[in-house]
Amino acid sequence: MPKKIVPPIAKIIPKTLEKHGDVRIDNYYWLNDRENPEVIDYLNKENDYYQKSTAHTKQFQAILFEEMKARIKEDDQSVPYFYNGYWYITRFEIGKGYPIYARKKESLEAKEEILYDCNEMAKDHAYFKLTGLSVSDDNKWVTFGVDTVSRRQFTIQIKNLETNEILPYKVENTTGDATWASDNKTFFYSRKDEQTLRPDRIYKHILGTNPDDDEVVYFEKDETFDVSVYKSKSRKYIIINSDSTMTSEYWYLLASKPNGKFKVFQKRTRGLEYSISHFENHFYIVTNKDKATNFKLMKTPEDATSKKNWVDLIPHREQVLVEAIDIFKDYLVVSERFNGLNQLKIMPWKGKEYYLPFDSETYMAYTTSNIDFDTEILRYSYQSLATPSSVIDFNMRTKEKTVLKEQEVLGGTYDKSNYTEKRIWATAKDGIKVPISMIYKNGVEQNGKNPTLLYAYGSYGVTMDCHFSSVRLSLLDRGFIFAIAHVRGGEDLGRNWYDNGKLLKKKNTFTDFIACSEFLINEKYTSNEHLYAEGGSAGGLLMGAIINMAPNLYKGVIAQVPFVDVVTTMLDDSIPLTTSEYDEWGNPNQKKYYDYMKRYSPYDNVVAQDYPNIYISTGLHDSQVQYWEPAKWIAKLRVLKTNNNQLYLDVNMDAGHGGASGRFEALKEIAKEYCFLLDLQGIQG
Repeated sequence: MPKKIVPPIAKIIPKTLEKHGDVRIDNYYWLNDRENPEVIDYLNKENDYYQKSTAHTKQFQAILFEEMKARIKEDDQSVPYFYNGYWYITRFEIGKGYPIYARKKESLEAKEEILYDCNEMAKDHAYFKLTGLSVSDDNKWVTFGVDTVSRRQFTIQIKNLETNEILPYKVENTTGDATWASDNKTFFYSRKDEQTLRPDRIYKHILGTNPDDDEVVYFEKDETFDVSVYKSKSRKYIIINSDSTMTSEYWYLLASKPNGKFKVFQKRTRGLEYSISHFENHFYIVTNKDKATNFKLMKTPEDATSKKNWVDLIPHREQVLVEAIDIFKDYLVVSERFNGLNQLKIMPWKGKEYYLPFDSETYMAYTTSNIDFDTEILRYSYQSLATPSSVIDFNMRTKEKTVLKEQEVLGGTYDKSNYTEKRIWATAKDGIKVPISMIYKNGVEQNGKNPTLLYAYGSYGVTMDCHFSSVRLSLLDRGFIFAIAHVRGGEDLGRNWYDNGKLLKKKNTFTDFIACSEFLINEKYTSNEHLYAEGGSAGGLLMGAIINMAPNLYKGVIAQVPFVDVVTTMLDDSIPLTTSEYDEWGNPNQKKYYDYMKRYSPYDNVVAQDYPNIYISTGLHDSQVQYWEPAKWIAKLRVLKTNNNQLYLDVNMDAGHGGASGRFEALKEIAKEYCFLLDLQGIQG
């Protein structure tokens, strides 16, 4: 008889937490110490339990990994884009998991100049990420950021592109991004607070000087704001952006005068959000000024930037969300969202405006690398749940389009006509209609027997657009339906959709997801014996909430890096991201927010009841959702749940919020998740 695999039980050390006269007892608070050997031992025991309990799926995981990898073109490269005399290319080589960044001077036929081979740079690291490549105007210098821990604390270094020498000094604890002034020797960058990891300072660095002597040109003392710095598309201005959830402020400086003083564009006003673009002698502003909930487009002279000088260019519309703009010499392109779908509006400065036509309800389309002003070509990307991603050049004058690249699905068997994609609408608890996008293989019947994976996020105004995934075919081809619930808390149906799913209306996110689940069951797409739910980070909070509220609806749940200990985390302003998110979740130092949060916080609301099968993943070095949140959650679930369903914690001891680095390592994590689902369905091949 095989030896029974016994799950680890975390020891109980009660800690009393009191706020507003309310007392909470946290039995697992002690797990909040990654330096404690007992904590590491507990995490290792959870990993060991997960590995032993799923040992029978290891071969299937390997099969799935190879299957998913085989659909991906290994020797692939991006569509080149031209900037300041060079074509820039990102490419991959067979058998290698990291990108190679390269460029060619003037012509694509020119000799390739390799900027970075990340495969070489990553050799000695369990985790590696390179970001923020920024080239000086004279094409001689490039800055880049490297993270080898996965806490999003990047070290900036500088490379001489003429000699290939990397300068010996490093700028530590940054976001990884830097912006060059026009003098080719000065750049600006943002640094993070060592403890909270909030980007709070903008520095100026001059080549050849010690980074320890870099001047702070901007400090953001308000802990609810983050700062960043970039150069306008016109290259005329260096721009600092200080941003919170509900308020914006910008500062600008001529790129030709890096030693000058930044000027405020429009002083922050609580609730006023705006973003700026420069063209010729005007700034263009996407803003919610004048109660423009769905935002509008305004313009102002570059020498009169305060809001009293702003004038409407595109007025506010109740049903259309203005998301972004791209400016060209003869055209303005507006990225909009109507009825949950992307729209690209072409507006000649002289002539009749029109929309790019899209003929699906489960697609996403967005502008990409549009760096030059003086062109009539718009580059955009298009994909749908069934249509592989394409990069397209569209001539805004002739309306001709050229597909530069379509994602290849290797193996020769993929045909999008073999799949059905559709959008349906569920009715939420308060009568609101919530869209669900879905895809499945032709022939699926509404008989209540189909395994179905329902995914959602539902926070920060992030829209869950319908992207194509060749990896997802491993589920679809085994009979799964894949669906996205476009719940409130995202911005899928406009800004009100977001506003009605945050702060004191956060519970709408959870009840929307439950309504979508019930709709899929009632319409016989699936049943509670075949329905699975998935979400990550704030979507992991959603998973935690729904299994407390409606555990009987789901056969299994995947919670990736889940934010589940909401009250304790939001009361701890030393943890990264906390203070900057008061406008998203509320500040529990105020009783009304504390009380509301406590009513839905997944960790605080675990009770003695049956729970579905659950797979939880986290990373030891996660800077966004600390590992101890899922660790405490699973410890509490394991003691209180009243059935014998599977409950796993999978801890990546080398990674953070984004999981494993490397192009194919991430597929191994997906293979684990898919095996969890397929094993529960009794599908072994």
